[in-house]
Amino acid sequence: MKEMRFGSVRFIPGENKGRYPFCHSIYIEGEGILIDPSSDRKLLERLRAEEGVKAVWLSHWHEDHFMHLDLFDDVPLWISREDAPPLSDLDVFLDWYGLDNAEHRQFWKQTMLEQFHFRPRSPHGFFEDGDVIRLGSLTVDVIATPGHTPGHVAFFFREPRVLFLGDYDLTRFGPWYGDLYSSIEDTIISISRLKKIPAGTWLTGHETGVFESPPGPLWDEYEGVIQKREGRLIEALDRPRSLDEIAGRWLIYGRPREPLAFYEFGERALVKKHLGNLQRRGLVRFEGGRYVKSGDELSEFLQAHTCGGRA
Repeated sequence: MKEMRFGSVRFIPGENKGRYPFCHSIYIEGEGILIDPSSDRKLLERLRAEEGVKAVWLSHWHEDHFMHLDLFDDVPLWISREDAPPLSDLDVFLDWYGLDNAEHRQFWKQTMLEQFHFRPRSPHGFFEDGDVIRLGSLTVDVIATPGHTPGHVAFFFREPRVLFLGDYDLTRFGPWYGDLYSSIEDTIISISRLKKIPAGTWLTGHETGVFESPPGPLWDEYEGVIQKREGRLIEALDRPRSLDEIAGRWLIYGRPREPLAFYEFGERALVKKHLGNLQRRGLVRFEGGRYVKSGDELSEFLQAHTCGGRA
């Protein structure tokens, strides 16, 4: 992948095509603003030395978007107020992921320190939904897009009509909403909001990265992953099952993967979110330590999601 420019907005590709633990970064030329510094450490070091970085913006609090933030300890940091707490303390960070397994927590703590260079940070300022930031001839709209995290924001650069989607990345894996304060419902709302932004170019935090024509069906495929996961989960509830039993079926990732402390956590986290969503909708109930499909409500749901049940 190569760097691309859209007016003063520069797309900086991450290592390994921006796949986790990397992401693509954005640099606003002439203003020295760097967004999501987790692309390429050597490149970002050179960027600071040769062009300057006056401020760092984060789309949200996840580690694969701040991995090289330690290079900019003396630079003002901006993030949404809702997403600021995990940056203040490593234990708070791990709490926000919902890491309650001692073995998993130790793995993540070590990884955050050694691979992601975690250091407590206090933001210089906070983004609010609807903020309009004027940077010379460039106007930036801040768009709240909760769900992935409670304070995830997207940035719309008006003049070049470029929309940076952050972690609404249109990948085949689909959306992540497994954190303690993530939300499936808010994720769906945010996807709908982003689809309506009148952009001409779409930039994402991972993988493909640059879309110079409307993503179109990719939006539906991306959101559709949510329904596919839900369908697999309901099928797995052919009898009452515990959370451990359901997570052990690897409905999200398909099979066990290494490191297990990473993927076991991710599998369990996403399954828990779906079970909570199904419970709120009356499709699943929790009895005797196991999840059980409900009766009439589930029958109506299944009918509505078959060809015969569609209008």
